[in-house]
Amino acid sequence: MTARRLTVGRAGPLTGRVRAPGDKSISHRALILGALAHGETQIEGLLEGDDVLRTAAAMRAFGAEARRRGEGRWRVVGAGGFAEPADVIDCGNSGTGARLILGAAAGFPLAATFTGDASLRERPMRRVLKPLGEMGARWAARSGDRLPLTLQGGGLKRISYRLPEPSAQVKSAVLLAGLHAEGGAEVVEPEATRDHTERMLRAFGARVEVAEEGGGRRISLAGGQALRGTLVRVPGDPSSAAFPLVAALITPGSEVTVEGVLLNPLRTGLIETLREMGADLSVSDVREEGGEQVGDVTARHSQLRGVVVPPERAPSMIDEYPILGVAAAFAEGATVMRGLAELRVKESDRIALMAQGLSACGVGVEEEPEGLTVVGSVRGNHAVAGGGLVATHGDHRIAMSHLVLGLASEAPVAVDQAGMIATSFPGFAELMRGLGGDISS
Repeated sequence: MTARRLTVGRAGPLTGRVRAPGDKSISHRALILGALAHGETQIEGLLEGDDVLRTAAAMRAFGAEARRRGEGRWRVVGAGGFAEPADVIDCGNSGTGARLILGAAAGFPLAATFTGDASLRERPMRRVLKPLGEMGARWAARSGDRLPLTLQGGGLKRISYRLPEPSAQVKSAVLLAGLHAEGGAEVVEPEATRDHTERMLRAFGARVEVAEEGGGRRISLAGGQALRGTLVRVPGDPSSAAFPLVAALITPGSEVTVEGVLLNPLRTGLIETLREMGADLSVSDVREEGGEQVGDVTARHSQLRGVVVPPERAPSMIDEYPILGVAAAFAEGATVMRGLAELRVKESDRIALMAQGLSACGVGVEEEPEGLTVVGSVRGNHAVAGGGLVATHGDHRIAMSHLVLGLASEAPVAVDQAGMIATSFPGFAELMRGLGGDISS
């Protein structure tokens, strides 16, 4: 998909069965752990979006073999560690890739310079650099804690780190660094965040201890552990599956099934919230693949009602709030979303951009410093006027969310950029057209 503007018009019923792209979080981790491991790792279902391909290129730069062998099928051969790269590591738009690779690289006596695109260079890295610095890594940045920066790793000591805010990226960076730190690492999270790193470390042969503490957890990892290559099957990304599912919920007469969706309980906050809103969502053929629970999720057009989303649910659905805002636009009453400070420092300020985009399409919105309230269309009868041109500021989820909104709006909706959608959902427009969506350039 190019960077051209895309426009979506009101669609008839959306119907069909599709498969979401591979989970982005798991795809990044599979490549990184495969590169850190001894021997061969086979990956099936890898997300081949721009973000993940940047991580694959970075693993090659650090000395691993990472080759595509077919659609979604990759072979990674690691040597048990990272070598010093000969060139700058460009993470593109991927904050997950940058933060996890910083953690992995910190464990080795090397110097590596990291950069990214204009959006990533504006995103803070201090939350990762702080614990890595306490472990003994050193870094220097051109501007504060932003990329580009140069990391000097090696000689790490054990850390017991309490996360100041919920962040699976920070937790994962510390654990990856802890693999090669004297004494390992321990992370205490007051609120449980997605646990893909812990699960995948075990799949690669590491010993990881997890103890429940109140509503959070204490994760401990011994240092000096050698990882062994393995087979990784990447399930469908629930954050990507959310777009066709919500499209079906808001478009009259629709029924859409997304197959093979990750159902990790730390990633299903959106499904829980939509059901509270009255969504007709069903899950079938639940099974386990690669240590994760997956299933087929079916959405049917539903009359939705507004709800108050518990702030403590945010870690389990942080990437899905933009598309939840679209569902809320078609609901009866107000949907209140709070505890969303993390959305201010994603690929864009997602709170501000969702407020601006929804407002441009005739939806009542109240923006708060750490939250958003969406009220059904002021035109009544759950209709959304549409008709807006939405500024995405290079954010793929902002673009896809408003394209979904346009499928059920009274007037077409356009987004100013579409190229960045490929970072997480290659073929999004084609998939939606296959279901019956009217998306054109």
